[in-house]
Amino acid sequence: MDANEMESQQQKAAGEDDFRHSSTAGLNKFTLLCALLASTNSILLGYDIGVMSGAVLFIKENLKITSVQVEILVGSLNVLSLVGSLASGKTSDYIGRRYTIVLAAATFLVGALLMGFAPSFPLLLAGRIVAGIGVGYSLMIAPLYTAEISPAMKRGFLTSFPEVFIVSGILLGYIVNFSLSGLPQNINWRLMLGLAAVPAIAIGIGVTAMPESPRWLVMKGRTDEAKRVLIKVSDTVQEAEFRLSEITKAAAMDLGEATSSNHSDWRGQGVWKELLLNPSKPVCRIIIAAIGINFFMQASGNDAVIYYCPEVFKDAGIQDKRQLFGVNVIMGVAKATFVLISAVYLDRFGRRPMLLLGSIGMAVSLAVLGMGSKFLQHSETKPLWAIIVCIIAVCADVSFFSIGLGPITWVYSSEIFPLRLRAQGTGLAISVNRLVSGVMSMTFLTISEKITFGGMFFVLSGIMVVATLFFYYFLPETKNKSLEEVWALFEDKDRTGDDQRGTQMREM
Repeated sequence: MDANEMESQQQKAAGEDDFRHSSTAGLNKFTLLCALLASTNSILLGYDIGVMSGAVLFIKENLKITSVQVEILVGSLNVLSLVGSLASGKTSDYIGRRYTIVLAAATFLVGALLMGFAPSFPLLLAGRIVAGIGVGYSLMIAPLYTAEISPAMKRGFLTSFPEVFIVSGILLGYIVNFSLSGLPQNINWRLMLGLAAVPAIAIGIGVTAMPESPRWLVMKGRTDEAKRVLIKVSDTVQEAEFRLSEITKAAAMDLGEATSSNHSDWRGQGVWKELLLNPSKPVCRIIIAAIGINFFMQASGNDAVIYYCPEVFKDAGIQDKRQLFGVNVIMGVAKATFVLISAVYLDRFGRRPMLLLGSIGMAVSLAVLGMGSKFLQHSETKPLWAIIVCIIAVCADVSFFSIGLGPITWVYSSEIFPLRLRAQGTGLAISVNRLVSGVMSMTFLTISEKITFGGMFFVLSGIMVVATLFFYYFLPETKNKSLEEVWALFEDKDRTGDDQRGTQMREM
């Protein structure tokens, strides 16, 4: 390499740094608006989790269903959401990220209306199934779209918004439970579930104001449109042109020179074969990391603990339904507070430190909750201090989840796949997330009846110990790296060289 070439590369690197650091001074308002609109879709899942935890108590009494039917009802949404997650990758590659978000909201709307007007258990279950497909679409597409429009220095903050809205939805569901619990039994749960149609309508309308993902537009060969979007989400025209240049280069390398001249014909074909049948070593590492973090997110039992928290504290000695819902509200406030803290500091401290902090904290919290539950199980008096310890332990568990696994799973899943594999790879990882969530939700009560709630919490604590080891050894840090640059982290076997390789591979 001659002196002129070296000088040219140094100038290029300096220019990249200027663009990177310019994004740390502030946040483009249009980018923030787009991230908020896309992530609002996630409030639908949060609302369902929160409101179902209370509504199921009234549904069980009103429709006279068994505990097994309760588990099927609760878990069906999560299991069927894997259908939406699997389909969302191909759909978003075909029709685009923006219209996939609209499709997610519309599907959930139909499910919410079915649930609200369901006269029987089979129709209620049908509504849950339809809503679950919509949830699967929204869980994949919201962080993916946000990651593709965000600057590297702010991507962690913006891509954690889906979890912020999930938690906000959970808290909203708890508040609705508390507010409507005094109504007649045949009306309150229908209102609780049917009200989910309101945010679904608002989201479907609001999302139409969003632009398409510039990276999807480049993959389709619509470079002029991508440039117009990048100008809106960048601070300067020069920055937009720079980002467009790097995205275009990455697309050409990723899709292959043979197809780069006719990107409009590309609709995601061949991706499943590359992901599952003939993956390269870097793709294998990415799949392991993406599926692993999604598996442990739900194997932690967080969704099940939230769904069945009233059952847990009912067993602990709290019988009044309004008091049970009050505990839920406290837990919801704790989750909302810590997920906001995580979002603010995620780009400063990085993914790995906060993920490890959260998983270690969950392991300890679940162990304490297990001991408290065991004590209450063998205590006839159910002392108040023991109940308070369990409440604090539950709040600590969901708070540490909100610091680590909650937001970081969506961030990490959406940023580690290369451009061509991103949508369908993310969809695959999140489908595992939904499958494990469904299995946990549909077996939590049954297993707890066999080994008690205390025993179940000890098992979950052990799972989080294993999760901590997995995160430490298999998940490299992606903080402050562009989506195109993250690929280099998984190309290197020697993780100690990540930073040096990343510097050489900036924006590919």
